[in-house]
Amino acid sequence: MSAAAPNSKSQSSLREDLTCAICCDLFTEPVMLGCMHHFCKHCISTYWRGTQTPVSCPQCRKEFTTKHFQTNYLVTAMVEKVRASTSDCYVKNIQKRQKDLLEAHRQRREDFITVLNRDEDKMECIKRIGSELQVRIQGEFQALRAFLAEEEACVLERLRREQEAALEQLQRHLEVVREAVSQLDHSMRLLHEAATTTHQAGLVELPQLRPPLEVDPGPELDLNGFSSRYMAPLQYITWRKMFKSLKPGPAPVTFDVDTAHPSVYVSRDRTIAVDCDSMVPYQPNPKRFLQSVNVLGAQGFQDGRHYWEVGVGSKAKWDLGVASERVDRQARVKLSPESGYWTLRLREGDQYSAGTQPWTRLQVGWSPQMIGVFLDCDERKVSFYNADDMSLLYSFSNGPRGRVLPFFSPCVNDTNQKPQPIQLLHYPPVDLTC
Repeated sequence: MSAAAPNSKSQSSLREDLTCAICCDLFTEPVMLGCMHHFCKHCISTYWRGTQTPVSCPQCRKEFTTKHFQTNYLVTAMVEKVRASTSDCYVKNIQKRQKDLLEAHRQRREDFITVLNRDEDKMECIKRIGSELQVRIQGEFQALRAFLAEEEACVLERLRREQEAALEQLQRHLEVVREAVSQLDHSMRLLHEAATTTHQAGLVELPQLRPPLEVDPGPELDLNGFSSRYMAPLQYITWRKMFKSLKPGPAPVTFDVDTAHPSVYVSRDRTIAVDCDSMVPYQPNPKRFLQSVNVLGAQGFQDGRHYWEVGVGSKAKWDLGVASERVDRQARVKLSPESGYWTLRLREGDQYSAGTQPWTRLQVGWSPQMIGVFLDCDERKVSFYNADDMSLLYSFSNGPRGRVLPFFSPCVNDTNQKPQPIQLLHYPPVDLTC
């Protein structure tokens, strides 16, 4: 008899084997004669009552010199199991377990289908972003195409490899999920087949099912990072590759002295800012920061794409980024997009964080000497780069609306250390002395 899906024929055969030939019912206290035939103890005793020896088997008519039989405990256990399995309570319990298991498999299948749809959406999103980036990359290189065709092909190839790598990860995950769904479909078919037999008499057992596959949530793909790496100032990066001995920056940003906190000293050319132990004389101005050691850039932006570099040297702490023109200059606030700031910060010399709430810790291989800030007003993106090799440090995808200004904080220096400046890098480089 098959344990996975017992049929009515096998059930009927088992019941016949466990039926007494005298009373035509399931054995009660089954005993076995010397000829190996079984009868109810009461039935065979009654059958032989009043009969002188020799006695015979009611089935095969074999004669025995004594009225001897022995209890068969194995058959007794099988009879009890058949009795229990054919009871209404047992059948209802099996039906309930089958229903619950089927529902669990159905729900698990729906979860996998949700994962499949999500992964497929991600794949479409990656393809769409890849297509958009390809168009952008081609546009960036159009002005340089005559003499930079080889560099353009190199960048497009890197994009293709990253896109294919991301799609390959998702494709592998899709295959695993599909296999899990296929296995659940098979198990559900077995449960459906078993459910159709529960109303018939006989031994009913749950089919043997393979345990459902465990499927991980799938690869976590940083679509924002994937996009931001190719929405950088590509012409400038390429120009840097051509002129490795130079360190140019495209936007000549300067500090706005009227916004500087009284303890921030700004050089005469407005490209260097440093925190001082004592406050410098200042004129009252509603634009000035009074609670935080901050200073803004003099140039504001509200459309287009802009990039500038800030020399931070070996400073142990600083904050850089952009700020909304409408930020409160008179109060101390947390640097976060909700407060109108999109920033990157350094603490303790090696702890880099993006200005979210809570802060997002960043893993930076080595301390950059220069930080590049890339503002795309149209796409509402603010990205930060290690300007030494133009590797992406962090990118805000939900950037500012309206007019924004470059933001800087040289931070309060430790009393036992010499104040170190931050510098807005212009090309050709300016004198670092002030």
